[in-house]
Formats: sequence, C-alpha cells, structure tokens
Amino acid sequence: MARDMDDIQRDIERTRRQLAGTLDELADRSKPKNIADDAKRSANAKLQDPNVQKVLIGIGVAVAGIIALSVARSNKKSRDIKEIQRLLAQRTDI
Repeated sequence: MARDMDDIQRDIERTRRQLAGTLDELADRSKPKNIADDAKRSANAKLQDPNVQKVLIGIGVAVAGIIALSVARSNKKSRDIKEIQRLLAQRTDI
C-alpha cells in the first residue's frame, strides 16, 4: 500500500519538529550555567547520602589527626632544639 504525498509531508514535518525540539533541549542542557546547576544538584544529593557523610567525617577526623600530630612533632622538635642549645651553652660556659 503506497502512502500518498500528504502523509509523507506530514511525517517529514513531524520529524522536523521533533528534531528541532531535541536540538533545543540539547542546546539548553549544554549551557555552562545549566551544567553547573546540574553538577551542584548532583553533589548536594550525594552529600545527603549517609555513607558519603560517614566517609567525609572520617576524612575530616584523619586530617585533623594528621595536623595535630604534625603540630605536636614540630613543638617537640622545637623543645629538643632549645634543650640542645641550652646544653651547648652550658658546655661552653665550663
């Protein structure tokens, strides 16, 4: 059964409208602001996940521990250097 020209023309016009709508949607999605908004929404959704929150808390505790350890070691080194200087000063006084 052959289709008549009017049916073919309507199909072509419908396909053009669908294609135009798809292109408009792609253009809208590819705007930098929309990409940034999508990324922000996605990140916020991930941050609401309890497992992600636990991991981030663990990382925060680990970083705080490393910083505290580093400060403590630095203070110990400083005290050790002062003690060595004091001992050397006493030795030269003798």
